[in-house]
Amino acid sequence: MLKTAFIRSLLFTLLVIAVVALTACGPEDNADSAVGVNSNKTYHWKMVTTWPPGFPVLQEGAERFAENVKAMSNGRIKIKVYAGGELIPALQTFDAVSQGTVEMGHGSAYYWAGKVPEAQFFSTVPFGMTPRGMNAWLYHGGGLELWREIYEPFHVVPFPLGNTGVQMGGWFNKEINSVDDLQGLKMRIPGLGGKVFAKAGGNPVLLAGSEVYTALERNTIDATEWIGPYHDQRLGLYRAAKHYYYPGWHEPGTVLELTVNKRAWDSLPADLKAIITHAAESENVLMLSEMEQKNLTALKEMRARSDIRIQRFPDDVLSRLAAMTEETLAEEATADPKFKRVYEAYEAFRQKDDAWTAISEKSYLAIEHD
Repeated sequence: MLKTAFIRSLLFTLLVIAVVALTACGPEDNADSAVGVNSNKTYHWKMVTTWPPGFPVLQEGAERFAENVKAMSNGRIKIKVYAGGELIPALQTFDAVSQGTVEMGHGSAYYWAGKVPEAQFFSTVPFGMTPRGMNAWLYHGGGLELWREIYEPFHVVPFPLGNTGVQMGGWFNKEINSVDDLQGLKMRIPGLGGKVFAKAGGNPVLLAGSEVYTALERNTIDATEWIGPYHDQRLGLYRAAKHYYYPGWHEPGTVLELTVNKRAWDSLPADLKAIITHAAESENVLMLSEMEQKNLTALKEMRARSDIRIQRFPDDVLSRLAAMTEETLAEEATADPKFKRVYEAYEAFRQKDDAWTAISEKSYLAIEHD
């Protein structure tokens, strides 16, 4: 009898100890243990980008993100960043992440339009939302959840990480006075903007950044868009073409993306996932603000030069291109149900954003002042 009582008492004591131990772990630790995540492991990851080596703001921003992740994780996750072409070709970034060749990538979703046409809405849309609207849609309007759903079959988890702001319209080797002047023009222009340009009679060409200047200088192309005054000036595009047009109707707020291989992401404990998430959000803001500061400085310098003609596209050209954009999006949506679904979600949010912008930023900027 005493022996039985002792055994029961011992079993009860062991049960209490087990319950206390599990409670002390907390729900997050239990979740990590359930999927076999090692919270003490050090991770060594690779990130590939679509940008040239040493490319200001964009490549530097990706490297700054990696440094911040390392610092915040106390060295538990270390990310080695490779520029486009250093480890894999620039435009194979998405495939490398999807296949698990590397754990991370940095680029922009319209570069994979041939593989995931609907992904272009998470990059930029001609005459679409600016960075303010895109961030609102992605972070608080359901855009990011939809984006992740679209990428899920490719085993890729996306995050916004940077924005170029409203871009310039591009460099041309001749004046553009009407849409007819675009006929037969070979232009480096990616994404949906390229499709609209084709509808206008032009020949869109997709080139990595490292190839843009040489192609324009050697007349392999007749025109190119790149980013904005700062990067265009650094690339020396003014030496290859003199007509510099604005606004960037084709890219009013291009989102840059961090992509993470799904299996690699699932291997991380909860705290490292949180660090990556918040480091990406931080860099999203920093990169855009740095881009804006550098562009306004570079524009002032370029305006002082006599060999650059900074010109606004004629109103009728912009109106025609806007109409062609609507036609292009409608045609793409009719041909592809996945494209249509994302288009409708984007368009529903854009209409609300346009209504707010009309009485906020647009009405404010219309105020005349010295």
